[in-house]
Amino acid sequence: MRTIRQSQKLRGVRYDVRGPILVEAQRLEAEGHRILKLNVGNTAPFGFAAPEAIQADVIHHLPEAQGYSDSRGIYEARTAVAQYYQSHGLRDVMVEDVFIGNGVSELISMVLQAFVDDGNEILVPTPDYPLWTGAVTLCGGTAVHYACDESNGWMPDLADIESKITENTHALVLINPNNPTGAVYSKEMVEALVDIARRHDLVIMADEIYEKILYDGAEHHHAATAAGDDVLCLTFSGLSKAYRVCGYRAGWVMVSGPKDTASEFLEGLTLLANMRMCSNVPAQHAIQTALGGYQSIDELIVPGGRFYEQTVLADRLLNEIPGVTSVRPRGALYCFPRLDPEVYPIDDDEEFVIELLRAKKILVTHGTGFNWTAPDHFRLVTLPDVEVLEEAIGRIAEFLAARR
Repeated sequence: MRTIRQSQKLRGVRYDVRGPILVEAQRLEAEGHRILKLNVGNTAPFGFAAPEAIQADVIHHLPEAQGYSDSRGIYEARTAVAQYYQSHGLRDVMVEDVFIGNGVSELISMVLQAFVDDGNEILVPTPDYPLWTGAVTLCGGTAVHYACDESNGWMPDLADIESKITENTHALVLINPNNPTGAVYSKEMVEALVDIARRHDLVIMADEIYEKILYDGAEHHHAATAAGDDVLCLTFSGLSKAYRVCGYRAGWVMVSGPKDTASEFLEGLTLLANMRMCSNVPAQHAIQTALGGYQSIDELIVPGGRFYEQTVLADRLLNEIPGVTSVRPRGALYCFPRLDPEVYPIDDDEEFVIELLRAKKILVTHGTGFNWTAPDHFRLVTLPDVEVLEEAIGRIAEFLAARR
């Protein structure tokens, strides 16, 4: 019989956050081992529940959420998103500028399908959230990785970006706050990134899903504000992280700037939205309540709040391990520590995290899974409460001590 093979389009596409390491974790679980999964920023398993008002609104609207909606999203949700950006100074954002999707992940894939032609180059940070690189590749484009400088708080290297722009470069991706590093870009950095796009006629694609998760006085600056009316900017955000509803799959992309120059692209994006009929309708009813109601996230990101205390603790404990350094995250839900190659000579960081998993039953993600260039980092999710984090990082410290 003919062997059924995967599409050639998948060659070079990776998503190691749920790759071989998760398969090994599932094998160990089947044997009866209890695995602490610190590989995915999934809030619910760590005791974070959706705000009651959001749950109540979704339940209340279930009777009217049984049919398809407008493929771009229900009017109330899109209005709430538009008004949210208007309240942040982007007064020209209208309802028709908003597309609702099954989380940011779906919208990234849809936007890139509508935007990328074979051979197009898209500038993507390294390290990155790997869906960006994978989706660009799947669409026939090339993800060109620009460096973020660990010695400078993981800020993008502007000179490196400039050096990698060619006649085939079409867009610049920025992830702010950054996953996996936790970096939060200053107003000056956001403006500098947008200025590069302006001078080279690039589209800005701004992944801002962690915009409300900020620590120690860090401020988030929307790329769309800096882009103004002369740089096309696609802003991605949603409810998953700040409102602790990862499973609801409620996200959006907002289009700003010179939309008249992008009418054909937007027609293509609308076509793709139509082809998947619509996003999850019950979850769309959560958006208006979330954006307009009490912002419970504010309690979690200040001293005494769980997000804050867990992130600070994880950063401190990691830095206390000999040969390990971690840049203090200023946002998001992760640490991205470095293992000194002189202390821990690692050739294959995926194999390293699998060995850690087998020995200590802790599941983290290797740094090259985020398209980092060297096998000397890993990402750790900071969602467990402080007691569990102390135990988990203690086990990691024991594992590293044995390697030393």
